[in-house]
Amino acid sequence: MTWLNRLFGGPKDMAAVPAGTKAPEINLPALSGGTFSLQDALKQGPVLAAFYKVSCPVCQYTFPFIERLHKAYGGKKITIVGISQDNQRDTAAFVKEYGVTFRNLLDDPNGYAVSNAYGLTNVPTLFLIGQDGQIEITSVGWVKQEVEEVNRKLAATQQTPLPPIFQPGDDVRDFRAG
Repeated sequence: MTWLNRLFGGPKDMAAVPAGTKAPEINLPALSGGTFSLQDALKQGPVLAAFYKVSCPVCQYTFPFIERLHKAYGGKKITIVGISQDNQRDTAAFVKEYGVTFRNLLDDPNGYAVSNAYGLTNVPTLFLIGQDGQIEITSVGWVKQEVEEVNRKLAATQQTPLPPIFQPGDDVRDFRAG
């Protein structure tokens, strides 16, 4: 969502595929090798897909918090993937610089086919995809409330206490446009 939409009450997430929609397939090469398939990942549980560009300051701000979600839930029947709109070299540098340990996929070699299928106009954009293949949450830019909602849904899926995503001393903004 652009800041103008937020300021003037425009339609939320008007470009990105909205919640309640069946998620388009994701079948992309992984930075670490191999291929990722959304259809295969959903057999294990929900998927959080985080689209980004390495040069995006809001993506750089967001990804350490996504990493905390991964540390809390990754490998526990929940899959978290980053989907980079950059080449392999730049993506590898980003992953290293921001301490990202979850799997990252490359949409650049595919001509942004997956980003286009998801209707992306801004990054970061997050999609929480339920095990049934339906998008449960679409979040464009940094929206603290929506990241907290992702955390709540993942905790409910795992039937675990809600882990803290934000730590004392963190600079946590309510909103940052993507």
